[in-house]
Amino acid sequence: MKLTILGGGGFRVPLVYGALLGDRAEGRVTRVVLHDVDAGRLTAVARVLGEQAAGDPDAPEVSFTTDLDDALRGADFVFSAIRVGGLEGRAADERVALDEGVLGQETVGAGGIAYGLRTVPVAVDIARRVARIAPDAWVINFTNPAGLVTEAMSRHLGDRVIGICDSPVGLGRRIATVLGANPREAFIDYVGLNHLGWVRGLRVEGRDELPRLLADPGLLGSFEEGKLFGADWLQSLGAVPNEYLHYYYFNRETVRAYQRAEKTRGAFLRDQQGRFYEEMKRPDTAALTAWDRTRAEREATYMAENRDAAGAGERAADDLSGGYEKVALALMRAIARDERTTLILNVRNRGTLAVLDTDAVIEVPCLVDANGAHPVSVAPLPDHATGLVCSVKAVEREVLSAAGSGSRSTAVKAFALHPLVDSVNVARRLVDGYTSVHPGLAYLK
Repeated sequence: MKLTILGGGGFRVPLVYGALLGDRAEGRVTRVVLHDVDAGRLTAVARVLGEQAAGDPDAPEVSFTTDLDDALRGADFVFSAIRVGGLEGRAADERVALDEGVLGQETVGAGGIAYGLRTVPVAVDIARRVARIAPDAWVINFTNPAGLVTEAMSRHLGDRVIGICDSPVGLGRRIATVLGANPREAFIDYVGLNHLGWVRGLRVEGRDELPRLLADPGLLGSFEEGKLFGADWLQSLGAVPNEYLHYYYFNRETVRAYQRAEKTRGAFLRDQQGRFYEEMKRPDTAALTAWDRTRAEREATYMAENRDAAGAGERAADDLSGGYEKVALALMRAIARDERTTLILNVRNRGTLAVLDTDAVIEVPCLVDANGAHPVSVAPLPDHATGLVCSVKAVEREVLSAAGSGSRSTAVKAFALHPLVDSVNVARRLVDGYTSVHPGLAYLK
């Protein structure tokens, strides 16, 4: 099978290739094509992959190109992992928002809207090209904001585009481990949007073990989300939120922590990865060693400001190993080999959540087989969660509308309606600020 990775010069691509190297079953990926607009980054990542595959005669063949149509032609699967504007764009997203006293995180709040506005037009162009050049390919979307971008692409690819995220998987694994259950044998009752979901149950052999966790403050305080949110708040919710809900539930504290930080997360990653790609220009650099060192630092500092605001301490060692590449591989296996499995994915609603229309992309457990991903039936969300989901989905729809029409006033509306932006005047200034630093938003008139 041929796998095309868009954003193939991205830093996390070796995680995907490492997962592929561990797959020896019949029908596995035998050819990987990396596509990126930056030839230098492609060369750097290809060197890392080459060292990963050293001595393995059965390793998938790797090639790279800056020609998108050539990369797509004949693909069985397409991973979309692009970053429009690069990490420089992410750093600008954060800074413009923080200057207005609001959150600038890349998928949540003002930063997520700005990122979506410049990413959606590019993602839509990719979807159209896939439909024309590789109509039988399955697109697995890694590109953030994952739910929003998946919904934009689904308007052209239907159910053949599926969004993935490792956050719900990591959350479910942590809860299962704390409860002494095998994560592979547990069903995670998780419902919401990407980076806006809640675990409402964890069933092992038909028995819901989550009430046992919620009744025990000691257990609640022993893992990442318990430390972030606090046992009292989790008990009040009667559920365990995705870590990204910390931006909503503790917004003031998080914004202050981000404002106090020496660098925003985007600026840190921009500088860190810039050093890595510079180092890779030297032919004597041990590519895989340099990548491993950089990745370890990246993972250890993930959501550091949130943990600082909550007094949550350092990340646990088990949370430093990534995970989205494992979700992607399991998804590919299920579709390509009809290895039926259950995964938490971003797919079209299809009536799963009655408060949203059928085409709204949501994040829920799905049964996956050769025909794709099928959302399972779930119980309705409680009112407080329904309100947030509907509010953020309305914002996503305004972003899609602005990206499609080029309407500046619709972009202002998207910012103003977000729960974490507290003023129409702030929304107007945000649009002014983002259009001034992002040439890719010049289409807004």
